[in-house]
Amino acid sequence: MVTAIVTCFILGYLCIALESVLKINKAVPALLMCVVCWTLYACGYAPEVGADTSAKLLHHLGDTCEILFFLMGAMTIVEIVDANGGFFFVKDALATTSKRKLLWRITFMAFILSAILDNLTTSIVMIMVLRKLVDDHDDRMIYGGMIVIAANAGGAFSPIGDVTTIMLWIRGMITTGGVITELFLPSIIAVIVSGLCTQLYLKGSLPTPNRTEDSGSVQNSGDRTLILCLGVGGLIFVPIFRMLTGLAPFMGILLALGILWLVSEYRCNRNALFCKDSNLKVTALLARIDMATILFFLGILMAVATLQETGVLNSFGIWLNDVSNGNHYLVTGVIGVVSSIVDNVPLVAGCMDMYAIAPSGDFGVDGLFWQLLAYCAGVGGSMLIIGSAAGVVVMGLEKISFGWYLRRFTWIAFIGYIAGIATYALETLFMA
Repeated sequence: MVTAIVTCFILGYLCIALESVLKINKAVPALLMCVVCWTLYACGYAPEVGADTSAKLLHHLGDTCEILFFLMGAMTIVEIVDANGGFFFVKDALATTSKRKLLWRITFMAFILSAILDNLTTSIVMIMVLRKLVDDHDDRMIYGGMIVIAANAGGAFSPIGDVTTIMLWIRGMITTGGVITELFLPSIIAVIVSGLCTQLYLKGSLPTPNRTEDSGSVQNSGDRTLILCLGVGGLIFVPIFRMLTGLAPFMGILLALGILWLVSEYRCNRNALFCKDSNLKVTALLARIDMATILFFLGILMAVATLQETGVLNSFGIWLNDVSNGNHYLVTGVIGVVSSIVDNVPLVAGCMDMYAIAPSGDFGVDGLFWQLLAYCAGVGGSMLIIGSAAGVVVMGLEKISFGWYLRRFTWIAFIGYIAGIATYALETLFMA
């Protein structure tokens, strides 16, 4: 039965990786894989103790829902800020006629925003702003490739910047202070090295950008600033909330969402005519949440849970450790490369279940293995356009082909990736 479960998982994985070829949303194979794997487990392992299997299923569902509720809350907050024009300041801050200056402004803006929001949301915001600044599609594809690298690197050093770091943070394998202090320098080095390579593609100047704002965004700049501060401030407050209360991070994100929703409702009640004719009501914005992505995470994380229950992950972890002679740089480095081929969420979920948190050492809280895993799984996904949620979004929005990115940006992302690992190794050596 273990063979059947593993076979089902691999087939589901292939369908997810070949989403663009099959023209089937990756949530579909993820959900089917989840149900089939758990059905095989229930029938093959303990059909006479179905209640015990249900209890295990609910246990894993509880862990998964912590991540899903966090993501849904964060996505809703970003939608509210965006609908109220809160991200117009990004466009104003980036405006320039120099192609190379614009590259670095976009790079660092994406890097910073990704640490606060997430790499998926940051990519969407940056591409939307980019379209207002650059008319030439060829140039936009180059900027888009750098946005993918910067957004993934920015999310790697923040506990709320990427789904994988959120997973590690929620499970207590990394802390807010630990991941920021240890991974900020490797992440920024990866971005700088990649940026230096990317600017070789850009020469000359851009036309003066049109800075006219979209009509109907908000009544005034004061409302826009208020919503922006509450939204971004609420996201930043989540780690502080967890530290003060000890509650799961999704409780902090729900608090931030509740406050922002309350203020938004008050504004709409104060100006009912304005909100009636617009999409500023939070109830309307909820329809814009990417539920397909949420369901994908549900399916893939629950499918990984069956591999944990059957002992496959533990056995694979022991084998991988033996083959590499305990070299965690090699293990996590390979995981990062693999994350550019398949989604990094199940990879990290698998590693979390393969290895237990130790009292100290490389597998301790904020240990070398967990921090390298956060960096490699996040930054490594930039090596292929389909290797991260940010890449898939940019690929769709700017119509970037797999082959174009492979020729132009895979080598750039790889050089930056290795530079970041080397920086972390030197950092660890000097701190020892």
